[in-house]
Amino acid sequence: MDLTGLSLKKKPAKSSLLDTIARVGDRLPDPVLIFGFLIIVLMILSAWAEGTGWSAVNPLSGATVQAESLLSLENIRRLLVEMPTTMTAFPPLGLVLVVMLGAAVAERSGLFAALLGGAVRRVPRSALTPCIFVLGVLSHHASDAAYVVMIPLTALVYAQAGRHPLLGIAVAYAGISGAFAGNYIPGQFDVLMLGITEAAAKIIDPNFVMNPLGNWWFTLSIGIVFTPIAWWVADKVVEPRLGKWTGSSSPLGEEEASLGQITPDQKRGLRHAGVAFLAVVGLFAALTLWPGFAPLIDTEAVGPAQMTPFYKALIAGFFLLFLATGWAFGRAAGTIKTHHDAISMMGNGMRDMAPYLVLIFAAAHFIAMFSWSGLGPVLAIKGAELLQGLNLPKPAMLTGLLLMSSGLDIVIGSASAKWSALAPIVVPMLMLLGISPEMTTAAYRMGDSIFNIVTPLASNFPLVLIMCRRWVPDFGIGSLIAMMIPFSIAFMVAGLSLVMIWVGFDLPVGPHAPASYTIAHGSVR
Repeated sequence: MDLTGLSLKKKPAKSSLLDTIARVGDRLPDPVLIFGFLIIVLMILSAWAEGTGWSAVNPLSGATVQAESLLSLENIRRLLVEMPTTMTAFPPLGLVLVVMLGAAVAERSGLFAALLGGAVRRVPRSALTPCIFVLGVLSHHASDAAYVVMIPLTALVYAQAGRHPLLGIAVAYAGISGAFAGNYIPGQFDVLMLGITEAAAKIIDPNFVMNPLGNWWFTLSIGIVFTPIAWWVADKVVEPRLGKWTGSSSPLGEEEASLGQITPDQKRGLRHAGVAFLAVVGLFAALTLWPGFAPLIDTEAVGPAQMTPFYKALIAGFFLLFLATGWAFGRAAGTIKTHHDAISMMGNGMRDMAPYLVLIFAAAHFIAMFSWSGLGPVLAIKGAELLQGLNLPKPAMLTGLLLMSSGLDIVIGSASAKWSALAPIVVPMLMLLGISPEMTTAAYRMGDSIFNIVTPLASNFPLVLIMCRRWVPDFGIGSLIAMMIPFSIAFMVAGLSLVMIWVGFDLPVGPHAPASYTIAHGSVR
């Protein structure tokens, strides 16, 4: 959505400064072109590095790693011949597409919208803020449906409770976007980010296997810790600034006022979806725990490695869970009448993934060529040696990554695009310094979510601004940023503290995913 059509307030000085930042950010090219530019720079650097004999000794294998020119005849041939397989072999691609096939049915059947609408309508008025924030964190699985359904509905609920509707928007927006690094239940975004991490970790450890639950304990802690923080910020800082609401409890009309009312068909659909949910969970429990027949357990492995098939099967599990619950809901609610409807929803979901596929084409080639050049291991080893010489504690190193991620988030909205560029460097480097790929990913994700709610360059920022203007017509960009800044500041302090505590006490980032990494044992931990 274009920002140029929005009327801006000219009085606040901060607004003009933020307008300047927005104009500069709007001049940035699309991430696809950014990756294209990085590939050109990478090719030139690789030729220079090979010419100067740049190399390093891999402490894992003892082998000497040398930089290799991407402009050599062999690598040019490799680039052109392997172009199709370079894209299809990109680890996150298949994972995300499989999960999204099921998620498309759950979203388009109306399951996500019904869950959000029904949940918000049942929130007790005395506990609006913490409940709305928790629902916002949970709604990450609903993707853009969370913004379209939950935010306007939350504003309506607050207004009907006699509180300022913009406060409801602020709380929901903070939960959906400001706490994007957190969640109570793993989902497709965990698969996407940890899939990118896996490709980067293989630079140092070719046997490294992604654990889709590798960030669960950390993301769960964000949801738990941030809830009382958001509650305090909303009620003690933001609400006093907004003042008492004296407008109508439903200025959007009767049609909008009924938003979130669950119909009898939808209620029946939710019951059927609940049965489907239990069936899928029961199936995976049986395949994991059934005596004498547990294909998701590797009986020949030792220790935590026995769970490897189960973790790998979670991709299929998410697909089946979304597909089964979405289909069951749609059949009962009337949004899916035949199997053709469900298949059409899958097709439409894949059509919506087209921009992601274009981005992945560029990102996959950048990461593959980065690996071919040998610059990744050399940079990681030399960077690790430099940091070892500085003798920085692990919390300080991850704090630097978090702050860098936060700064980039102001001008580049796509978390996966930024991580695709950063991961091949920071993941191997921190592995060599004893920090696990999962912990590095968690620190990056924490930094990436902090400024989502205050940058006008965020994809959903204009949408939220328009929703605010439905209640306060002259509400401007500066006003929205001023309303959300207290959440960002509080989340940054809490996020930094969590990262330092996690790595300082070597707490597990997820099931069988420690914060530390032991080179001697590779990926078997």
